Amino acid sequence: MVSVGNELMTFAVPNMAPAAPEIFLAGMACVILLLDLVLDDSNRYLAYLVALASLVAAVGITLHGFHHRALYTFDHMFVADRLSDVLDLAVLGLAFCVLVYSRCYLRERGMFRGEYFVLGLFGVVGMMIMISAAHFLTLYLGLELLSLSQYAMVAFQRDSSRATEAAMKYFVLGALASGMLLYGMSMLYGATGSLDIPTVSAKIATMSPHNVILVFGLVFVVVGLAFKIGAVPFHMWIPDVYDGAPTAVTLYIGTMPKIAAFAMIMRLLVWGLQELAVNWQEMLIVLAVLSMLIGNVVAIAQTNIKRMLAYSTISHMGFFLLGIVAAGPVGYGAAMFYMLVYAAMSLGGFGMVIVMSRAGFEADRLDDYRGLNQRSPWHALIMLLLMFSMAGVPPTAGFYAKLLVFQAIVNAGFVWLAVVGVLLSVVGAFYYLRIVKLMYFDAPTDTSPVKVEPDMQLVMGINGIAMIAITPWVGTLVSLCAHAMRAMP
Repeated sequence: MVSVGNELMTFAVPNMAPAAPEIFLAGMACVILLLDLVLDDSNRYLAYLVALASLVAAVGITLHGFHHRALYTFDHMFVADRLSDVLDLAVLGLAFCVLVYSRCYLRERGMFRGEYFVLGLFGVVGMMIMISAAHFLTLYLGLELLSLSQYAMVAFQRDSSRATEAAMKYFVLGALASGMLLYGMSMLYGATGSLDIPTVSAKIATMSPHNVILVFGLVFVVVGLAFKIGAVPFHMWIPDVYDGAPTAVTLYIGTMPKIAAFAMIMRLLVWGLQELAVNWQEMLIVLAVLSMLIGNVVAIAQTNIKRMLAYSTISHMGFFLLGIVAAGPVGYGAAMFYMLVYAAMSLGGFGMVIVMSRAGFEADRLDDYRGLNQRSPWHALIMLLLMFSMAGVPPTAGFYAKLLVFQAIVNAGFVWLAVVGVLLSVVGAFYYLRIVKLMYFDAPTDTSPVKVEPDMQLVMGINGIAMIAITPWVGTLVSLCAHAMRAMP
């Protein structure tokens, strides 16, 4: 009850339970921020341990409140459902691995500070808000919380001019893309009179799909989404940001935000704008073909592994979009599985760059991986499994991910698109297999042993072996994705 002038106004306290993981993580980020003020350099690891413990606790909270039906709160602006729970768990698990991979890299370069963990946790909160958004404002709030955290993280290495330049490029282009997305949302609001995603969907169902305002709003929304996932021709920021940012930050940007972007596509295009599927299908086909083509062809010419993986990301976003183009439950489930597998592959790929790096040496050239099998057979095997999975070589997880999206697109009647995807997948296999060739058939340029901390060694081993070990459970994982998609409101 609140007093306004001489009148008493009452309001209902919203149910906080559906947003408990997000509220908890935001609170722990603030705790780490305060804790870092009183810690000296010798005790800085406590902020790291608190961040890890916070992620584990958030996983427990999410599992405890796992939702079998959609539950709304905050005046229907936030929804907790099976899809949000599964994606939240994936984001939290990846964030845990990212922090473990980053610890030694940050410590050796004088960046092991509480700000990294605070920004990282706030970014995770932003992703989780995006995943559970049921309203345009909630979606945009989560997106901006994530984006602002990432801008700061890219410039985290204060004495690096390359990192500062990358952060400026990312900020300018990111602000432009956010403006496009916001403008598209405003046009949809003008056409439907609502910012609530289910209401927008219901209003659009009563309107012509050729309504000029709706189509223009859809175009701006698709442009904003394409930038966030790095699809061609809105990909120009990815190679520069991936290369210029510290590898620990590149690892962060290249994994979890892709899952949040998938959720944003599902909430906007599938949940909100499904009635306009005929329109956005055509746009996504162009984005998918260009991304697969440009990403795979340009990656062949790269000699820097971070830039190569950046163009690889662009091509993978093209394959991922094939599942969305299928515009059906099977395609959406395949796209979800593809994005989860891609995030795990990207985690391992950039993690191996960190493994090979040391103080004063970034290991970002392809030649740095020559003869790795002679220096460390175990790490060469892990890298081989990761590269095979990215290339889609059976029986790795990447093969099943691509197979599922190809099946979905064929079932939707786009056989020619599946053929294009298969051909470009073969082209893309070249630069992945080139790394395998360097590791196993070339003489090493550096004969020093590869030294890795035990915790990172364990997580990296699980990450790499999982690329082939999940084969017997692929069906279970695909079913989980399908059930999550069917449970979406």
